[in-house]
Parts: sequence; C-alpha cells; structure tokens
Amino acid sequence: MDSMRRQGGIQMLLSAEQEAQHIVASARNMRMARLKKAKDESEREAAAYHAHLEQEYQTKVSENTGSSGWNVKRFDIDTEIKIQHLKDMTASISSDVVRMLLNHVTTVRN
Repeated sequence: MDSMRRQGGIQMLLSAEQEAQHIVASARNMRMARLKKAKDESEREAAAYHAHLEQEYQTKVSENTGSSGWNVKRFDIDTEIKIQHLKDMTASISSDVVRMLLNHVTTVRN
C-alpha cells in the first residue's frame, strides 16, 4: 500500500511538473506575442512619423520652388518691360541717328 501511495505521489508530482511546464510555455508564448505586437506597433509609428516628416519636407521644397518660379517669372516680366523701353527709345531717336549718319556719309572733307 505504501508503494501505491508513493506511485500516486510521484504521478502527482510528474503531473504538476508537466502543468508547470505548460504554464511557463504559455507565458513565454504570450510574452513573445506581446513583444512582436509592440515591435510591429513601433514600426508602424516610426513609418507614420517618417511619412509625416517626408510630407513636411516636400511641402517646404514645393514652397521654395514655387517662390523661385515666381522670382523667375517676375524677372522675365521686368526684362520684357526693359526691352520694350529700349525699343521705344530707339524708335524715338532712330530718325535722328539716320540723319546724322547720312550727314557724315554725304559730307566731303578736303
């Protein structure tokens, strides 16, 4: 009877050890799942932050490029105005220049 009781005690200890192993394995699995979830979440947050910074950068680049384009357009307009002003001035004095040139060409010096 004593040996049966020992056998039952040993069996209970083995059963308790197996149960403890299952509990530890389950806890490990849950820990690994939480770590994986935390890693995935941090990667998503990092990607979202990176996308946000990239969007801000693109906005700044487009703003600066836009103002540069505006400057080029303004310089083009200023240049066209100056060219037209020079054309108007040459048109107003061209008859005088032609008369002066004809005078010098047709005048004979001794």
